[in-house]
Amino acid sequence: MRLRFGRWVAAAVVAATVFVAGGSAKAGERDVASSHSQSEGPSYALHLYHLHTHESLDVVYRIGDTYLPAALGQLNHFLRDHRTQTEHAFDPKEFDLLHSLMAKLGRPDGVIDIVCGYRTPQSNRFLRTRSARTGVAKHSQHMLAKAIDIRVPGVSTARLRNAALSLGEGGVGYYPTSHFVHVDVGPVREWTFGARKTRRTARHVSRRTPRASVGE
Repeated sequence: MRLRFGRWVAAAVVAATVFVAGGSAKAGERDVASSHSQSEGPSYALHLYHLHTHESLDVVYRIGDTYLPAALGQLNHFLRDHRTQTEHAFDPKEFDLLHSLMAKLGRPDGVIDIVCGYRTPQSNRFLRTRSARTGVAKHSQHMLAKAIDIRVPGVSTARLRNAALSLGEGGVGYYPTSHFVHVDVGPVREWTFGARKTRRTARHVSRRTPRASVGE
């Protein structure tokens, strides 16, 4: 009896509160929704497909200024080194960079194809030594979980590169032969690998960025 009475009182209090605040249940719902939206802010979502694992991930990773830990965990697992299955916590700014890039392309709900996410030192060494010229840096930002190699279906590699450069954030590597673009949240710089007889060129936007810090 006490439990039922307590529930009745609680329900009466909620009903009275809604009536006083908005004059009706619908008005109260609008007020609650409005305040909820204002306190949390917009949602940030990513739609990803991994070309090696064939996994897909649609996730809201941030609301307003708040990153969602569970969603970041999903992204870290999705972007694991597919050779060793090793996971690493990504810099969340990398996800913001991808989100901004898709908005710049006018495809906020578009899918991003992942060519490479996190890379262990062992995987990085393997990729560097499999041939004489690989375009893989010794001090790669991939090993710091600050870089992702991507494609966007329906968008040319050149257009994707140009959109990434227009953001003025981190490193942008252009790989026209392999058809992907590297984007990272390291020092601001750009380079091209694979164009015209596999020549690799790098241009550092910031003079304070040493050559050794370039990471693809």
